[in-house]
Amino acid sequence: MKRFLILFLLTAAAAPVAAQIYVPGEELFYRVSYRAKLVPNTEVATVVVRTAQTELDGRPVYNVFGHGKTMASFRWFFSLDDRYNIWVDTATLRTVRFTSDIHEGGYTFRSRFDYDWPQRKVATRWQKRDLPENRKEMALTDVSMDAVSLFFNMRSADAASFRVGEQRELQMVLEDTIRHLRYRFEGREVKKIRDVGKFRTLKFACQIGTSESFSFTDGSEFFIWLSDDQNKIPLYLESPIRVGSVNAYISGFKGLKYPLTSRIR
Repeated sequence: MKRFLILFLLTAAAAPVAAQIYVPGEELFYRVSYRAKLVPNTEVATVVVRTAQTELDGRPVYNVFGHGKTMASFRWFFSLDDRYNIWVDTATLRTVRFTSDIHEGGYTFRSRFDYDWPQRKVATRWQKRDLPENRKEMALTDVSMDAVSLFFNMRSADAASFRVGEQRELQMVLEDTIRHLRYRFEGREVKKIRDVGKFRTLKFACQIGTSESFSFTDGSEFFIWLSDDQNKIPLYLESPIRVGSVNAYISGFKGLKYPLTSRIR
């Protein structure tokens, strides 16, 4: 599930970092379901993504908070409570800090990334359970981002620039490595979202590389549908797992910057 939540917070990117959209007061709510050959589609978790404006070390920042947790009826089977935060400089629109706090069953994991953009480097630290903390410093490029920053970057892209079948690649900062993310525009599609309605969407296929090299050998892809309007809200995500698939769909939203013109009434 941790892998899925990271994928959910990724939506790739197709525009410069400085164009990212952060809207204080915006809230996006999602339901997560699991489906397998002999298992009907079953809702198992919720995800919320909230944006606010605050201060960090005396400077104004946007704070984006992502929280995924299992629904009460499934916590006896598998307890999940994952929290992600980023703080983004309001002037440069670059992420200055990222944190994660993950609790899944008896497994715990914490991480923190501190970005130094003038020096083009990021200092990462992470800790599993009660083991000693690990630290590493890595070089950054203009397309290096954490998972939550990637979530927002695609939303700033000009849809007119997308070409069906076109592939692009980005870099995702993880604890001790830089992973490469490849994505491909699949085209426009009308997508029905349960209990919300029908939407005009932009569909993308995404794949995460297996190492710091451009290696995409496992063949697994996940798919995401964004609203085909100025908000570019992630509406639906489908990710294959070892047995079956995990899906997420939007269940509510507040504080959008633009009208949701993609919804077909």
